[in-house]
Amino acid sequence: MSNKHPLEAVLFDLDGTLIDTAPDFANAVNKLRQRHQRSDIAYPLIRQTVSHGARALVTLAFDLKEDDDGFDELRIELLDLYSQHLCVDTCLFPGMAELLDWLDQQQIPWGIVTNKPRQYAEPIIAALGLNQRCQSLVCPDDVRNTKPDPEPMFLACQQLNCAADNTLYLGDHRRDIDAGKNANMKTLATNYGYIEPDDPSSGWNADFYVNHGDEIKAVINANFFLAFKTYRKPHAQL
Repeated sequence: MSNKHPLEAVLFDLDGTLIDTAPDFANAVNKLRQRHQRSDIAYPLIRQTVSHGARALVTLAFDLKEDDDGFDELRIELLDLYSQHLCVDTCLFPGMAELLDWLDQQQIPWGIVTNKPRQYAEPIIAALGLNQRCQSLVCPDDVRNTKPDPEPMFLACQQLNCAADNTLYLGDHRRDIDAGKNANMKTLATNYGYIEPDDPSSGWNADFYVNHGDEIKAVINANFFLAFKTYRKPHAQL
């Protein structure tokens, strides 16, 4: 046990780590292009851009920069289409349902730290039946500085009543790993997520790497021991 690290909580990035939202984003992007008499974009191109949000998707779909005429109108139109198709094909990544069940059984509190606005994150979490189990949800609405700044990470730890250096954060983007490291957390890169070809996870300096959700439990068991506290915050009602 001396070689293992204490674990009080597990935190997840949302899109590309805990849940696969790319199919619903792809639907919205291609519907928007169809409205503007353009052909569909290949799904893999949309998938690898999802982590960058609506602005990046507009740039991909219309080859526009943020200060170009019409950019904001297209962004608003895209988000409107996405909100109408928010959790149709979105689902937990393979292995994540079993992992969350195991964390609950072990009484390890878990939460979500995401750059996705709350107006989209909350309904998706509720639709997937996770809102009564997730004990912390930190969105850009809740902080001044978003990932890779550690502010949202520290807020989640405050809500979970855990120490940041005894917390594991999982993410599929460099900014996720940077945010975790900036908060002195242990970090795990999820290679099954929305990894960009020009920024492979091997260069992120994460503590751990997995290629499938089924591998995460083994990583935790091999590298951590459960550091139960005398007080646990009750499950948040998101």
